[in-house]
Amino acid sequence: MEIRTAFHKKLRQIQGEILAMGNMVEKAIEQSIEALKNRNLDMANRIITDDRNINRKRYEIEERCIQLIATQQPMASDLRNIICILNIITELERIGDYAEGIAKIVLMIGDEPPLKPLIDIPRMAEKTVDMLHRSLDALGNHNAEAARQIATEDNEVDDLYDQVFRELLSFMIEDPKTITRATRLIWVAHNLERSADRVTNICERVVFFVTGKMEEIGASKY
Repeated sequence: MEIRTAFHKKLRQIQGEILAMGNMVEKAIEQSIEALKNRNLDMANRIITDDRNINRKRYEIEERCIQLIATQQPMASDLRNIICILNIITELERIGDYAEGIAKIVLMIGDEPPLKPLIDIPRMAEKTVDMLHRSLDALGNHNAEAARQIATEDNEVDDLYDQVFRELLSFMIEDPKTITRATRLIWVAHNLERSADRVTNICERVVFFVTGKMEEIGASKY
């Protein structure tokens, strides 16, 4: 009984570390879009540097999970939960990479004049961060139904991506001189669309964590 109690205490601590990592990733996404809107190259460079901290946090959690397996001899359901955690932190690390990618695009853009007002791209980022935050809340609350609902919201991000892509394509058709600037914004939108897909993957792992059943939910168009 004491072994099981110690195991679940350490598992809860690891879940707390996941929330901390999630907060770091959310901040990276928000700041990458802020850097894009304000042409803030210093902020973009900080995001790139801070991505190492996200990676480090992933490895720390991974190591704690491995130690838990080695020292606590988890039963089948407990082992399933650890595997879910390992998958979730991998998805979080990848979302952090997408934020870093946006920051690198900001550096490419530099002080170029904006091609158009940024409306839908910030909306994509806001929706993605909201989905991510709630997906980790669902993990902490063991709420599979909430995770299923969040995953279906990925379609909203996909629709915004379609809108951004069509609008920027029209710029390129009307004036080929805008191709480079438009393409860079498409890259930003694509990174956000892929981030939302990763959140869907997290939701699927939350469902598995709670129910023990793998489900494909909210499949993306892309």
